[in-house]
Amino acid sequence: MRTFIKVFLLLVLTYSCEEEFDPFLITSNSVGVLTDSTEVKDLESLFVNDSIAMYIGGDEFTGNINDIEIYEKGGQKLLVLTPFETLDSTSTIKTVRIIDLRYKTLKGINKNSSYKDLGDNYSISSIQNTLKNLIISVDEINVYFTMDKTELPPNMRFDMNLKIDPIQIPDQARIKDFYIQWY
Repeated sequence: MRTFIKVFLLLVLTYSCEEEFDPFLITSNSVGVLTDSTEVKDLESLFVNDSIAMYIGGDEFTGNINDIEIYEKGGQKLLVLTPFETLDSTSTIKTVRIIDLRYKTLKGINKNSSYKDLGDNYSISSIQNTLKNLIISVDEINVYFTMDKTELPPNMRFDMNLKIDPIQIPDQARIKDFYIQWY
């Protein structure tokens, strides 16, 4: 009887110590069930309860990019994946565009976060000034965010040569797009 109790307690202790998997967690090398080593051919088994939309065609009009869109069965778009190599089932994923708000980093940053949320939790690695957006990189977790330049003060919106300092971006500026990129 004592052996049974010891085994039972050991099983309960082991089970209670296991961390529950978060299918929406973003880390430097994973987005939910995806990892930086996931191959295109593995997507069907990883997203068995979801729908995968792949454009299968030549690269003559698409600029050699064949994005893969992941949808929940109800039609909600979750992610957009760009493989390193088009039309190659053994290619790994190069870029993941986060669409669904449930995907978040360990520190709670998601597509609906503000610039203040981002700056309070991560160190900004670089800011690129483009025609319509700012591209904000966080190397610590291999992510970058775009923010619409309409979020900036009017005198900063139209000069692409302007060097943007992190303190010049308003705290309430919202994230437009959220990407993770693997090399």
